[in-house]
Amino acid sequence: MVIRHVSRAVIARSVALALGAALLLPVPGAAARSREPEPPRPRPLPARSQLDRPGTQANPGGPGTAAPPSDLSALSWIVADARSGEILAARDAHRKLPPASTLKALFAVTALPHLRSGGTHTVTDGELEGIGFGSSMVGVEAGYRYRVDDLWRGVFLSSGNDAVRVLSAMNGGFAATVRQMQAKARSLGALDTKVVSPDGYDAEGQVSSAYDLAVFGREGLTDPEFIRYASTKLADFPGGRVTYPIQNTNRLLTGADGVDAYRGLIGVKNGYTTNAGNTLIAAAERDGRTVIATVMNPQDGGHAVYEEARALLDWGFTAVGRVRPVGSLLPPPPPPRPAPGAVSPSAAAPSPRPLAVSVAQQGEVAEGDGGWSTGSVVGTGAVLALVGAAVFRARARGRRGARGEH
Repeated sequence: MVIRHVSRAVIARSVALALGAALLLPVPGAAARSREPEPPRPRPLPARSQLDRPGTQANPGGPGTAAPPSDLSALSWIVADARSGEILAARDAHRKLPPASTLKALFAVTALPHLRSGGTHTVTDGELEGIGFGSSMVGVEAGYRYRVDDLWRGVFLSSGNDAVRVLSAMNGGFAATVRQMQAKARSLGALDTKVVSPDGYDAEGQVSSAYDLAVFGREGLTDPEFIRYASTKLADFPGGRVTYPIQNTNRLLTGADGVDAYRGLIGVKNGYTTNAGNTLIAAAERDGRTVIATVMNPQDGGHAVYEEARALLDWGFTAVGRVRPVGSLLPPPPPPRPAPGAVSPSAAAPSPRPLAVSVAQQGEVAEGDGGWSTGSVVGTGAVLALVGAAVFRARARGRRGARGEH
């Protein structure tokens, strides 16, 4: 009985000594981990985008591919492959200018998903208040019930600011629609646009760019209902007491006023104000390709906005797939999400772990994989080896004591 008791005591003391010694052993890699972490190396800055440079930007094409038109008077323009989003050529793509009614394209891609055709609405006097002097109107009257479909045709064909006001009220109100449009522009990567009035009426601080207008047009082309409205040439509008025909004001679509209609034109939206001059988003489809062009404020006046858009579209169809793009209409990818379990560099130091966990994790668990690191395996193996040796020696002493050995 005495020998068995002594053996247990010896074993307990040996195990305690072994554990204590193990905790004092250096763990491989612990010295390296105890040093201050090296600061992250700065990433090399990306090369400056061609679209940020002033003037016309275009890259040489293959044999037989001409350069883009060089005699355009527009202050800013872009021509792009609408399907891929590749910008084929541009001039001052991010120059901030008044957009006029081309901003209605952003209004449509923002509000159209909430206000689909099929519903009806009775217009109130308050919904028609605040329309700017000299605004283009389709003839909406208070007290009458309109189909949503008719109101959208009033926006696209007649560029009616009265129709925009009513649809904005249905969309949550004027101010709410401005906020939604601004958020939509940001989500599409259109960072040059400042929305003040949803209809594009000249307002202090309201600007966009040829780049952003192309982004809005391309986004609209993903919606069949947007395309249906943008490509409609003629329609009947129920203007209160009477119904009358309205015609799309985009002459490149209708061929009106001496402007030849462009073959395959889809739309999208034209505009004019005193401050903005003429502006245009034009998209056309030929032989399975869709090209989009935006033109802002040609200095030649007259119908130059249509003829310069025509020249850009013609060149664009010859350049798709043959020239190296100068940029993209696609929004930048979102920042990568941290891996599960990853610790932010700015996170506070972890709280002390309980002893049992600390001993087992002297080498730290490898981040994110739930396994043991080399240091933890070596440290744990050293502890087990010492404990095993102590137990072996204790048992040997017990056997020697039973035989009378001292």
